[in-house]
Amino acid sequence: MLVHGGRWSAIILPKMLGSLTLTQILIVIGVLLVSMSVHEAMHAYVGLKLGDDTAAEEGRVSLNPLKHIDPLMTIVLPAITLLLFQAPILAAKPVPFNPDRVKFDELGAALIALAGPLTNLVLALLAVLVARITGVDAVVPTTILGTILSVFIILNVALFIFNLVPIPPLDGSRVLYAFAPEPLQRIMAQIEPFGFFIIIALVLVGGFGNVLANIDQSVLNFLLNL
Repeated sequence: MLVHGGRWSAIILPKMLGSLTLTQILIVIGVLLVSMSVHEAMHAYVGLKLGDDTAAEEGRVSLNPLKHIDPLMTIVLPAITLLLFQAPILAAKPVPFNPDRVKFDELGAALIALAGPLTNLVLALLAVLVARITGVDAVVPTTILGTILSVFIILNVALFIFNLVPIPPLDGSRVLYAFAPEPLQRIMAQIEPFGFFIIIALVLVGGFGNVLANIDQSVLNFLLNL
């Protein structure tokens, strides 16, 4: 059976996107493509190391953004949600894996899922380190490099937090699934086809976006004060 073990690399960009300059928007797009590509490539790489070459055979162990773009979820969805809600929502193409090939069963699947968000956390840490070494202000940036590092930190923290939400099909759901009792696993499997719509509803209607924003800010404050 072939399932999407890596799940979706997804993010909801803030409404402030519309107030950015053209240069800042281009930086956001560039950073997002790089960050999501590394995220997806790491899903595929860890899957390969755990014995499953399904994603590798599809060319997903790659930093080429074109390998990870889904026409509907990466292009059409953000365009529609930007028009409707002024907050673009997008996701990369899910990384497939074959659970029959993965070592350590559900634990292996959880490791594949964790690889993506943890990679984004590492990328955010690296950006903070670069800012420290170069002396660039990534909190209130006044240079192009400062803006790039600031966006890099913010978006990678957002990818880290959002993808750990334990609602299918996000990465956090695969981690929860590995340790959940069978009744909960059945419920998660039933809601997975509708999971992304549930997430969108929670963020746009249920105020869940504010909760995520507060968590994001706490992680950002921690990283920037290291």
